[in-house]
Amino acid sequence: MTVAVFAPATATVAGALRGVMPFVVPCKSAPDALLPIVRNAMWLASVVGGVCAAAVASVPLIGGAVGVPAAVLGQLGVLPWLLAATVLLVALGQSATSVLVALGHSAQVMRAGLLSTATSVTLSVLLVGAPGPLPGYGLTGAGVAMLAAALVGAWVNRSTLRRRTVLAGRPLHPGRPDPREMLRLAAVGIPLAGTVLIKFAVLGVLTFAAARVGTDSAAVHSVSESLVNVMFAVAVAVGQAMVPLTAGYASAGDVAGLRRSLRAGVGLTLGAVAVLGAALLLLRHSVVPLFTSDAALRPQVVGQLPLVLLVVVTDALQAVAGFALIGLKRTTPSLVSTAVWFGALAAVAVPVAEAGGLTALWAALACANLLQAVTKSVSFRTHSARVGASASSGGPGAPTDPAGALRNRGPAQ
Repeated sequence: MTVAVFAPATATVAGALRGVMPFVVPCKSAPDALLPIVRNAMWLASVVGGVCAAAVASVPLIGGAVGVPAAVLGQLGVLPWLLAATVLLVALGQSATSVLVALGHSAQVMRAGLLSTATSVTLSVLLVGAPGPLPGYGLTGAGVAMLAAALVGAWVNRSTLRRRTVLAGRPLHPGRPDPREMLRLAAVGIPLAGTVLIKFAVLGVLTFAAARVGTDSAAVHSVSESLVNVMFAVAVAVGQAMVPLTAGYASAGDVAGLRRSLRAGVGLTLGAVAVLGAALLLLRHSVVPLFTSDAALRPQVVGQLPLVLLVVVTDALQAVAGFALIGLKRTTPSLVSTAVWFGALAAVAVPVAEAGGLTALWAALACANLLQAVTKSVSFRTHSARVGASASSGGPGAPTDPAGALRNRGPAQ
């Protein structure tokens, strides 16, 4: 129940702070211009993280409001507070992650992620699994493991930012907030956060619709969604790597470069998904049992795999197009696209599932993803053309010096 709030909260934080990346790229060799961006990103992380942390801490109140029995709420203990603190650490770590990726330090970000994961796994075994004579701490142990993992990730990323970038030797404390610059960062990041929230909400509606069909459908839907999430990580990784490229081309007014970067991102993502999808199909009888021990469900999950791959491909396409728009600092089109097509999906989910079962529901999800991919790609093409026109005319979207990049661009640019 706590993770049902924690997961969208951390995803919202990550989405909001990805909006920092296109502001960093033009200043990557100008530390004096970069430092205020980093400091205001920390303030933005504190604000967004604080709001999301408050939501996680309020899980007992939310549970009580929706009728969760008091006996269940009493078992939560301090877990909501531990995960609320985790959200704050994730926010601060994500502000550093976005800057590091934009500066080209993805390998260091991966190292931080590996150390964070190792911390989480180790402490989960020690504090939750209780091997040998060690006592188990249940939910509290799980919360401590997640908090420690977030702390390690945030500390490593902040240390990398302080020691291995152009900001080495400069004080990275937040300093005094600049509301105007925070709003410029938020104008790009907050629509991304809204996009994430809409997606989580609609996926929740789909889970409800699948559960109405039957318990088997609910279980198959859950396993299929887990498989999608594993493969969708590829699209997120490629998309984040694209943002510095598209932001750099946008800063230079290079329309051909912008569109070339999107084509490269789509090609790389589809290639990676094709490899993973082929491996999943070939090893399906070994992979599916990892996600369910119910022998009766396994054939149903295997039969669902073609639709799982279709959803992964369409979801990857819309995600890559959305990341390309981040590089242009144009994130509102992504929000509108997701709101329209996923809103329509939410409206028809229950009747579609009742009429055609899980197959129809997942086909509808693939259609909604594909429509998002098309509309986001059209938006990218339109706005990239405007970047080129502004560069040619010397307008407000024209290339600027790094030190003035943030000051000279409004949030819509």
